[in-house]
This record gives sequence, C-alpha cells and structure tokens, in this order.
Amino acid sequence: MVSFPASHRLRLGRVSEPGRVYLVTATTWNRIPLFRDVAHARAASRVCDYPKTWAGARCLAWVLMPDHFHGLIQLDDGDLCKVMSRFKSLVSRRVRDLRPRRYPVWQKGFHDAGLREEENVRAAARYLVANPVRAGLVGSVRDYPYWNAVWL
Repeated sequence: MVSFPASHRLRLGRVSEPGRVYLVTATTWNRIPLFRDVAHARAASRVCDYPKTWAGARCLAWVLMPDHFHGLIQLDDGDLCKVMSRFKSLVSRRVRDLRPRRYPVWQKGFHDAGLREEENVRAAARYLVANPVRAGLVGSVRDYPYWNAVWL
C-alpha cells in the first residue's frame, strides 16, 4: 500500500462547488504560535479583511488563533485551493519582514469541510469566532481582536 502524508489525504476528493460554504483551517508551520505576536496577528488580520484576498469567493467569518486560522469561505466562481493559496501567500508576504527567523509561515495544504445546505451558516460562524474563548485565551469574544464576520 502506498503511504501519503496527511496533507495529501486531505486533498483527496476535494471539489470546489460554487455557492457552497466551506469551513477551512490552515495551520502554522510546526504549529508555532506565530500569531501570538501582535504585529504578526495584525498583519495577518489586515489580509483577512482585505476583499481582494478572497477573489472568487467571500470570507463570511474568520478567526486567527495563535497557531492556526479558521474561516468560513463561500465560493463564487473561484477554486477553493486557489483561494486558500492566495490567502496563505498574502499572509506570508505580510509577516515575512516582521520575523527574525526565516521559517515558513504555514504548513502545506489546509483542511476543509463543506457545510451542508441545511446547516446554519451563522451558527457555524458563532462557533468559529468563539474559538478563542473555548481555548481559554479570553473570557469573551468581544475581548479577542483577531476575528470578523460579515454580519457585524
């Protein structure tokens, strides 16, 4: 039997469906808590909020954790892999000059789960942005600065 790295298995069967909402997760390289640094987190947050980052899609909600990113992405005519590649590339460029050490920002690939039509997108967004509270980083979502949602 052929053995593949886990990131390869995540891509098997991946299909980009226009109109579908995907919950995506991208993890920092070696799970280094890169975004614990305020300058890195602010730079990445600006990329998350920049509309051209999401060409071919729409970012409905996102949260930046110390060592990963979660987003709710609704595809227009874009390809999910290309959308995420652009996002990760833009974040990498923004934080590259802020880091004293030169290691990659992101692990290869990303994880995605397509929401079913009957799933409540706003409920998924609330769950996503409450991640810092569940992780014990803050007591309330309003105390965490690195998230956004289109419903605000």
